[in-house]
Amino acid sequence: MTTAAAPKAQPSDLISQIIYAVRLMGVAPIPRNYQLFYEAYIGSNPDLTRDLAALGNRANQEELDELSHRHVGTGQATVIENAHTRILGELDSLLKILRQEQNSLQSYSKLLGETAQRINSKSNFSSELLSNAISLLSEATGTTLAHGEKTAGGVEQRSQEMDQVRRELDEYKRIANTDSLTRIANRRAFDERLAGVYNNSAVLPLTALVLADIDNFKKINDSFGHPVGDKILATVASVIRSNVRKEIFVARSGGEEFAMIVEGNTPEEVLIICERVRRALETRTFRNSRSGIEYGPITISLGFAMGSQAEDPGELYANSDTALYHAKNAGRNRTVFFEDGMRKDYIGKGWLIYQK
Repeated sequence: MTTAAAPKAQPSDLISQIIYAVRLMGVAPIPRNYQLFYEAYIGSNPDLTRDLAALGNRANQEELDELSHRHVGTGQATVIENAHTRILGELDSLLKILRQEQNSLQSYSKLLGETAQRINSKSNFSSELLSNAISLLSEATGTTLAHGEKTAGGVEQRSQEMDQVRRELDEYKRIANTDSLTRIANRRAFDERLAGVYNNSAVLPLTALVLADIDNFKKINDSFGHPVGDKILATVASVIRSNVRKEIFVARSGGEEFAMIVEGNTPEEVLIICERVRRALETRTFRNSRSGIEYGPITISLGFAMGSQAEDPGELYANSDTALYHAKNAGRNRTVFFEDGMRKDYIGKGWLIYQK
């Protein structure tokens, strides 16, 4: 894909072209934008390619998201999330009303008990007065209790039904946020989690974004085919997930790239986590159990930055991405921590020599 404002000399490989185009158009370097440009560049959707080119330079995020909604298919997940939020709110409101009514019944029963105690403690009530009082209370109580028993009986049933609906809605949202191939969080879930990193500035110095990319993955696909590549992606995801703490967020952020959001750790501790994952993959055997063919060694390169090194999620992603590219260009199969000055080289050179 080219635009009217594109310079004569452009990066030669697909990945570099996408990075170059994102930077040229002033687009935020976040996963969903990279995905959109990738779909446009591979040419599988001519309408998307045409519409993206028509935006020209400096397209805003709303325009890009509208293209994603129309051509890439993110609308369904958004509808699920909106329905999930709205229906859960309605369920909570209904439960609140039912429980208030149940509380009112309990208060009325308590009042009746106190009244009975007071009547029993008095000796100057006439038989006629007691008879009339009991008659009135009996009538009122019969009506109220009949209604109250019906309400109370329905509360538990409705609560169970609503809990079932809530579980189903939660499951739909989980599916919408899960990558079908690797069974970890998908790019949409990653975007949401990354956006929330800056909600609490106090934790930013101990919050890291780690990006990890499988080395030479294109060669693997070209040599053994995409079905083998898919199995390797799933295995890599499993190895990453099993070698980090449960509370660390792990996602497939796109293609052969994975992301981790690590909270509560210093840069030195994040480096240890990254190296544990890297070594686990480096020493793992990737072999076809039937044919005995080995697909490995499979390695990954990792780059990470701390939240305090950026002003917003887009800049944090760009910093981690820059560190990842430094790891690739330094020989792959290593971890690099982002440092000031890296972005200058990254933007200036465009990483024309970068190869996955």
